[in-house]
Amino acid sequence: MTHLLTKRLILRRWRENDRVPFARMNADAEVMAWFPAPLSRTDSDALADRIEAHFDHKGFGLWAVEIPSVASCAGFIGLSVPSFDAPFTPCVEIGWRLARPCWGRGYATEGARRVLDHAFGTLDMDEIVSFTATGNIRSRTVMERLGMSRDPSDDFGHPALPPDHELADHVLYRLARSRYSANTAALSP
Repeated sequence: MTHLLTKRLILRRWRENDRVPFARMNADAEVMAWFPAPLSRTDSDALADRIEAHFDHKGFGLWAVEIPSVASCAGFIGLSVPSFDAPFTPCVEIGWRLARPCWGRGYATEGARRVLDHAFGTLDMDEIVSFTATGNIRSRTVMERLGMSRDPSDDFGHPALPPDHELADHVLYRLARSRYSANTAALSP
């Protein structure tokens, strides 16, 4: 699938002209506060290349977020397969990263709900996870709005970071297809 639509968003495959706003977002220290460091242009372009390769290899990925009349590329929302080993892998993760001017408007939740519809419906997945550094309350709030739940016994130290790194401690949230279907029905008008 090349794109997903919501009321306000177009989640689509990446274009070459997305790289400049994507690099600008990835260089923003506030956007990247819950990652080890902001990304250089070279590292941001390499991430865009890996995102596109993931689509080609898996058939799903992190869609570029277009907000008509607001931003041609506001970041990403989508699915990925983590490349590290942990007690909960292999798995499929839902994630998002949006440019700071797009924060606080419900875009992450709106887009993630559409991605979950696609994951559980079209892709027939049984479970989706999401994780972040323990202190990232904004992302944790989105996870909870999506109906995801956390069992503290699933929390983990991110294997890509030294154990004493300030961002090493991560929380894991899970959502089963059956629970999402029930939550979706409860949220319907």
